[in-house]
Amino acid sequence: MTDTFIVGFDGSDAAQRAVDFAAARAKLANAKLHLVQVLEWSPYSFHTPEELAERHKRREQELDRAQGIVQPVTDKLNASGVEATCEARHGNTAEVLSAIAADKTAVQIIIGRAGASGFAGRLLGSLPITLAQASTVPVTIVP
Repeated sequence: MTDTFIVGFDGSDAAQRAVDFAAARAKLANAKLHLVQVLEWSPYSFHTPEELAERHKRREQELDRAQGIVQPVTDKLNASGVEATCEARHGNTAEVLSAIAADKTAVQIIIGRAGASGFAGRLLGSLPITLAQASTVPVTIVP
């Protein structure tokens, strides 16, 4: 059975470093990568039916744009000999990455380090901290 690594990807430099790190490890381990772009989405339920329909339409457009960002990276990985797939989803990033890792029986989640640091990061929390607490598989944070 081939191992799968989940890679969080948002188009940032930090995410690209995570992809590069994951690709190098995947080649060594003969593993495959699954890149995931998560768009934070808050499912408010107090909208009118018309507002909900418009919101759903925007949500689908956002997912299409996100897929357009992650798909070329996936294509480049496949062209380089690394088996890779991708998807874009809405939701809480840590929860979505953890759920996908469970669904795909992944052995690891790899993300890039970005965002708040120092006191603000400790006070407000961050994806790496949340993911490390929520994940049932090891999490690698690429600087």
